[in-house]
Amino acid sequence: QVHLWESGGGLVQPGGSLRLSCGASGSIFSSYTIGWYRQAPGKQRELVARINSVGSTDYADSVKGRFTISRDNTKNTVYLQMNSLIVEDTAIYYCNTAVYGMDYWGKGTLVTVSS
Repeated sequence: QVHLWESGGGLVQPGGSLRLSCGASGSIFSSYTIGWYRQAPGKQRELVARINSVGSTDYADSVKGRFTISRDNTKNTVYLQMNSLIVEDTAIYYCNTAVYGMDYWGKGTLVTVSS
């Protein structure tokens, strides 16, 4: 069983920044691939960024150059640094991992970009 929890969401003006955190349980956290997903109102959940056990990353085209995913295995935490936020980034952000074929999700954190 893996537990994930997100934090760091909030209200920010366009052009602003936020850093989201994803904490995870489990003694083998360093081996997890962790993904950040988001779901905007009326839209499907989409992958935003992902980081694997060796630190390789990939990003959705819509966030490349603005978002950075990183991990600190000593803290069992993955971060999503979000810069140059735009209104279209408004969504609930979730972190995800799959371990031994089981899919795990956090409860999400709301990011609202608005003036």
